[in-house]
Amino acid sequence: MANIGITKMSSKGQIVIPKELRKGIKEGEEFIIIKDKNRIILKNTKDFNENIKEDLEFAKRTEDAWQRIEAGKGIKMDFDAFINKMKKW
Repeated sequence: MANIGITKMSSKGQIVIPKELRKGIKEGEEFIIIKDKNRIILKNTKDFNENIKEDLEFAKRTEDAWQRIEAGKGIKMDFDAFINKMKKW
């Protein structure tokens, strides 16, 4: 199941990863950042080479989903219904 957090960018361009999402990440670890339009993917470099195919597939599926949403083909639901649906994945 995916975890979701909310953060914001500082005046220095820094973004804090919420505490609940930092579990298992150590100080000094390096990340690759992929930006496409308004989406950002953050990937730990130690996993990048091993999972590049999976990452590219995820990026494509995410792009396809955004295109469906922008075309008005998305599904609207309240937050609790969304979380319950995510737990079933």
